[in-house]
Amino acid sequence: MPKLDSFDLAILQTLQENGRMTKVALAEAVHLSPSPCLERLKKLEKAGYITGYRAMVNLRKIAPVTQVYVEVTLTNHQAADFRRFEAAIMDIPEIVECAATGGGVDYMLKLVVRDVDAYQRLMDRLLDAGIGIDRYFGYIVTKPVKSGSPDLSLLLDGQ
Repeated sequence: MPKLDSFDLAILQTLQENGRMTKVALAEAVHLSPSPCLERLKKLEKAGYITGYRAMVNLRKIAPVTQVYVEVTLTNHQAADFRRFEAAIMDIPEIVECAATGGGVDYMLKLVVRDVDAYQRLMDRLLDAGIGIDRYFGYIVTKPVKSGSPDLSLLLDGQ
C-alpha cells in the first residue's frame, strides 16, 4: 500500500476510538462518502494496518482480578533461548502481553490473574518448565490509571 494519507490516518484513528461504528458513520467522521471510505478501509485491512476488532471488557465487573507486570531475564541469550521462551508462553492465557525489550531485561509480560497466589503459582510453573528464566521481578497493579491507543498523528510528525 502506498504511503498513508490524511484520510487513511483519520480512518485508523477513528476506528481506534470506536471500532463498532457503522461504515456510514465512519465515512461521515472522516469526511468521505461511504464508497471511497469502505474501499480505503478494505485496503487498510488487506495491507495489515488493521489487525482486528475487539471489545474492551472491564474484567473487574466480572470477577476479582489482579494485573501484574513482570520483568523476565533469561539465563542464556542465544537465538534458540529466545525462541524457546517465546514458544512456551504463547499458549498461557494469563499472559496477555509479552514484549521483548533491550536495556537489561529481556521481556516484559503483562499478566491477568485471579489473585497474587495465582500469580505466584504461574511463575513457579514457568520456572519449573525449564524455559530459561534466570530471574523475574513482578509489579502488582494497584490502580489502573490510563489505557488506550496512541494518537496516530503523533507517530507521524515530521513525515
